[in-house]
Amino acid sequence: MRPAPTRCPVCQSELSVTRLHCGNCDTTIEGNFLSGHFANLTPEQLDFVFTFVRCEGKINRMEQELGLSYPTIRNRLHEVIRALGYEPGKDEPVEVTQEQRNKILEDLSAGVITAEEATRLLRGEEE
Repeated sequence: MRPAPTRCPVCQSELSVTRLHCGNCDTTIEGNFLSGHFANLTPEQLDFVFTFVRCEGKINRMEQELGLSYPTIRNRLHEVIRALGYEPGKDEPVEVTQEQRNKILEDLSAGVITAEEATRLLRGEEE
């Protein structure tokens, strides 16, 4: 059995699932059904995801299993993340420099900012 196509071969628009069939009892259901996030992944991307899960998300194990470099694996992971509708690194906290950290602590000590504000700023969260 082959995976269902996700794009129209004529105009490249996204295809929707409108019919489901049970091969065992011959029941057919028609309607509009969601195909899920993973339906947008290419077969290669799905294989990558299965390998990633099998390797428990450990990139060093992925390097050994796939024979690829760390940067190549990171790039493929970013491609999968984008295909799922997310932007890699978007939720990562901003790195706070030692200079910024000192200024935050000085402002806290001087009463310019509250402890909650200092905690948020030290975590790299936007003001």
